[in-house]
Amino acid sequence: MIEQKVTVTNRAGVHARPAALLVQKINEFKCTIYLEKGQDKINAKSIMGVITLGAGYGTELTIRAEGEDEVQAVKTLVHLFESKFEED
Repeated sequence: MIEQKVTVTNRAGVHARPAALLVQKINEFKCTIYLEKGQDKINAKSIMGVITLGAGYGTELTIRAEGEDEVQAVKTLVHLFESKFEED
């Protein structure tokens, strides 16, 4: 298992478009991936879960992945967050 903390840095947070992009990328991987915000933990392959997480600007999230391609999956997701979901 691998985990990485990320911070939401795009101004609008993880709204519908970033959530869809995130889920689309995550579903390219075989591993199990969760996003955690405080005590909330959701399956990151579920768009409804990602949206209901309510990750606004400045929110710190933990990405947890487990499986054969976990390292590449986490690197890809960290890049999405660091690039502000290519919105800015």
